[in-house]
Amino acid sequence: MPATSEAQLSTTDYPAPVRTGLFIGGEDVHTDAELVVHDPARPSRVVGYAASASAADVERAIAAAKDAQPAWAALGPAERARLMGEAIAGIDDDRDEDARILSQENGKPTVEAWVDALVFEQRWREAMALADQVDATTVLPTTDTIPTELTITYRPLGVVSVIVPYNWPLAILAASLPQALVAGNTVVVKPPVTTPLATTRVVQRVAAKLPAGVINVVTGENDPMAPLISSDDVAKLTFTGSVGGGKKMQEMASRGLTRTTLELGGNDAALVLDDAILDDTHLDRLFHSIYDSTGQICMNAKRLYVHRSRVDEVVAGLSARLSTVVLGAGIDPDTTMGPLHTAQQKEFVADLIAEAREAGATVLEFGELPTGELAEGHFLRPAIVVDPDESLRVVTEEQFGPVIPIVPVDSDAEAVAKANDNWAALDGSVWSADLDRARKVAAQVYAGHVWINDHGAARLDNRAPFGGFKYSGFGREMGIQGVRGFQDTHTIAELDESMID
Repeated sequence: MPATSEAQLSTTDYPAPVRTGLFIGGEDVHTDAELVVHDPARPSRVVGYAASASAADVERAIAAAKDAQPAWAALGPAERARLMGEAIAGIDDDRDEDARILSQENGKPTVEAWVDALVFEQRWREAMALADQVDATTVLPTTDTIPTELTITYRPLGVVSVIVPYNWPLAILAASLPQALVAGNTVVVKPPVTTPLATTRVVQRVAAKLPAGVINVVTGENDPMAPLISSDDVAKLTFTGSVGGGKKMQEMASRGLTRTTLELGGNDAALVLDDAILDDTHLDRLFHSIYDSTGQICMNAKRLYVHRSRVDEVVAGLSARLSTVVLGAGIDPDTTMGPLHTAQQKEFVADLIAEAREAGATVLEFGELPTGELAEGHFLRPAIVVDPDESLRVVTEEQFGPVIPIVPVDSDAEAVAKANDNWAALDGSVWSADLDRARKVAAQVYAGHVWINDHGAARLDNRAPFGGFKYSGFGREMGIQGVRGFQDTHTIAELDESMID
C-alpha cells in the first residue's frame, strides 16, 4: 500500500509565515497579542500569526456594525446586492494563495482548500440572487367579517455575529454572511482560533469594498469574544460547531435574548439497500462522502447501514479506494489525505478504532503514516469497522475522522429504524436502483437533508435550506429560508372605516 509522498516537503519548501490583523469599521487593526497558528501536518512549524482581539476590540467591532446598519438597511436589497457584487469581484485573483494558506493551517489537501474558497464565492452569489425576494410583501385583504387590511413585510434584525469552525471555514461562513447582508444586517465575523488566516484574508478583501462597518472581522481567543453572543447590541448569532459548544452559545445568548441559528454536526447515516448500484461511480461517491477532509465534515456519512447481502461489496469497494490513499502534508500535490486538525481529535478517533477492535469488530486500516519531518503530524490511518456492536462509540458518536462503521441490516425498515435511533439528524442518504423505493425510504429518514444515490458536501445544492433536527441544531442557512432567518416580520394594519357601524 502507498506510503506518504516520496517527494516529502523539506523545511526549505515551506512558505514564510503570514500575518493578519483585525478589520473594524473599515480599518486594519493590529494588536500586541497574537495567535500563533501551527501546521497540523508538522505541528512545530508556524504557518502564521493572527491578531488576538481584546474584549474592547470586540465591543468596538459591534459598535461599528451597529453604526453602519441603518444606512446599509436603507439602501434596499437591490442596491445591497449590487454592492455585494462589486465587493466579490476579483475574489478569485488570490484564490491559489488563499488555498495554500488554508491548506497549511487546516491540514487538508490544497485542492480541498481551493474548493472551500470557491464555495465562498458561489454561496455569496447565490445570496445576491435572492435580492428580489428579500422585501416580498403579503397583503391580506378585508373580509366580510374582518374590517382590516394587513400588509406584511420583512425587516432586518440589526447586528449579526457569525462564528465558524476550522474544517471548512470559508464555505460555512458563506452559508450565513451574505444572507445576513442581503437582508440588510451588518456583521461581525469570528474566524476559528486555529485556522484564522485564510478566512481573515478573504473576508477583509471583500469587507474593504463595502461601506465601513458593514463587515467586521475579529480573531483571537474565545473568552474575549463573549460580547458577540451576549451583547444587547447583537440581534442574532450564527454558530457552527459541536453540541457542547452550541449549548454554551445558547446559554450565553439567553442573557441578552440573542437569537441563534445552531449547526451542531451530525452522525449521518447512509442506507445501502439490497438493490443499490455499486459500480465505480457510486462507490466513488460513497467513498468521498465518508473520507473527504479526513472525515472532518459535518455532513459526511458517519454510519453505513448496508443490506447484509451487499456488505462484502461495499467493504471491497471502499478498501480498494483506501488502498491508494497517500497521507501527507496538504500542500504536497501527491497527498490525497491530510492529518486530523488537532492532536486531541487524532487521539479521540484512534480511541474509537481501538475500542472497536478490542470489542471484537473487524477493523481494516490502510495507508502508511508519514515519516521524517511529518512524523510529528496528526496523521491517522483511515479505517473501516465491519459489523461492530452498535453500542460502540464508533457508531453512536460523530467520529469526525477517517473511519466508518458498516452495520449489516436485513430490511429497509430495520435500516430506517437504526438510522433514526441517534442523537443527530443533520443529513442522510439512501442508495437504491429503484427511485420510487428510495424516495419512500428517504421520506422516513429523520434528518434535515437526505440524498438519493449520493451524499455529502460535494453535492449540496446552495439553493436549499440547510440545517438539522434533534441535537444537530436548529434554524436554517442558505436559500430564501436562510435569508428569512435574518429578518423579522413587520405588519401594518389599515382599518376600512366604511365597514365599521
